[in-house]
Amino acid sequence: MLERLRLGSRQLKKFLKIVISAFALLIVGLLGFGAKGYYDATTDADDLSARANILLASQLGGASLGPERLRQLLAVQDPQFEQHGGVDLTTPGAGLTTISQSLAKRVGFENFTPGIGKVRQTGYALGLERELSKDQIMALWLDTLEMGRGPGGWVTGFHRMSEAVFGAHPHELDDHEYLSLLAVIIAPGRYQIGSDDDALVDRTVRIGRLVSGKCAPIDNSDVWLEGCS
Repeated sequence: MLERLRLGSRQLKKFLKIVISAFALLIVGLLGFGAKGYYDATTDADDLSARANILLASQLGGASLGPERLRQLLAVQDPQFEQHGGVDLTTPGAGLTTISQSLAKRVGFENFTPGIGKVRQTGYALGLERELSKDQIMALWLDTLEMGRGPGGWVTGFHRMSEAVFGAHPHELDDHEYLSLLAVIIAPGRYQIGSDDDALVDRTVRIGRLVSGKCAPIDNSDVWLEGCS
């Protein structure tokens, strides 16, 4: 009986060593994958910076929306954008993807794969935050946003969708038109902007309540604004 207990104890210790070693290798691998994303962002930074500066000079950055409408956009998409360093897992309504991470997905990957890809995406976002200004990140993000189907087909770019659907720059739109642009961002393939889309109208109304201070997201994961329904 004693011998069996000793044998069982040795087997358990061996098993635990294997599990701990495998876990350690996994952690090292994930850290390495994230570091690769960070390094890639620093390598791409000069080209991205030049591209962002062209957008900013063309009045296609966040500042071109005007202070109030930029505030509204951030309230919906990334409330702590100006404060965080690329990651925010706690702010109500922010979700698991910041603006910086969203941009990383578009400029740092040929084909983004969820799961393990999130690790490299996060590393890339941290690299963007290190190398680029917030204004540059915002300009690139707005320019690369998938905005859904416009009158002439699929549209990429926040300002381009505004021009395509409403024939005007975002800062020239009325409140409902502008908020409907914000509403599309979460699911561009789901909503049809510029049409009688009840689902889009509902989300636009929720956003209106949010930005006017009449409601608040329930928690970090409340990106659909159930707290404003």
